[in-house]
Amino acid sequence: MATRVAFLGPAGTFSEDALLVAVGQTEIDPLPRPSVYAAIRAVAEGEAGRALVPFENSIEGAVRSTLDTLAFEAEGITIAGEHDHPIRHSLIARGEMPLERITIVLSHPQASAQCARFIREELPQATVRAAASTADAVRSVASSEEPWAALGAASAARIYGCVVLREGVEDNLENVTRFVWIAPEGTRPSGTGPWRTTLVFSELGADHPGALVEALTEFSSRDVNLTRIESRPLRQGLGRYMFFCDLDGSVDEGPVAEAIQALRRKAESVRVLGSYPIATNGIPGTAAGSK
Repeated sequence: MATRVAFLGPAGTFSEDALLVAVGQTEIDPLPRPSVYAAIRAVAEGEAGRALVPFENSIEGAVRSTLDTLAFEAEGITIAGEHDHPIRHSLIARGEMPLERITIVLSHPQASAQCARFIREELPQATVRAAASTADAVRSVASSEEPWAALGAASAARIYGCVVLREGVEDNLENVTRFVWIAPEGTRPSGTGPWRTTLVFSELGADHPGALVEALTEFSSRDVNLTRIESRPLRQGLGRYMFFCDLDGSVDEGPVAEAIQALRRKAESVRVLGSYPIATNGIPGTAAGSK
């Protein structure tokens, strides 16, 4: 039975493009959801066996909705793998028109931010409006007779009967989004090659200058390489934060396990969001109850 996989829909999003590349020839039952939150919750609630969601972008950094959902809204899930997908934005309209006629540019906020210089230099007269997804933006443009345009995937233009006015409008041609696979807790991914562990911690017990450095030293003193750290508000008043970290290695490796255990003695909350091979093909891991 094909695995049901949730993703940020509707049809024509970069998330769908990434999913189709990531699964290769594997048969899936795709489940488009209206938000990243809904895609992750589909796994947490047993509606889907997996989800593929954007985690960070090479231009705009972390996808905040993903981080916040993982931290606050999604118990019972794990990150089981990842997939890097190049992002090529197109300027899309209902029909051919000169750029100076465009009055509104619609897109997901991440996409608009990734094309900020193009909008500023080529569409100074246009107002930028947010949409739930890039495909939603293209769908809105397709149904409007106003001189609007959307930023999205070229595949969305084909799906919704629009035209591409300009291709490759992202600010950096090496624009890449890292997607992560969400699976039910207990899923054991497998694979050879390097592994990555992602965790979040908060509320350092010793609130004094250097407390964060001391906490991170638990990794460096054991030669565990931290590849990324990002802070997000803890939602409990100003000045209180949680810290997301990526580190090289698996939780089954001695130095990584020791460092995480030592961190638990210094932070009130430590949660491993996932430990997984970096280079994986197809849908990672297997889990009972997948739909």
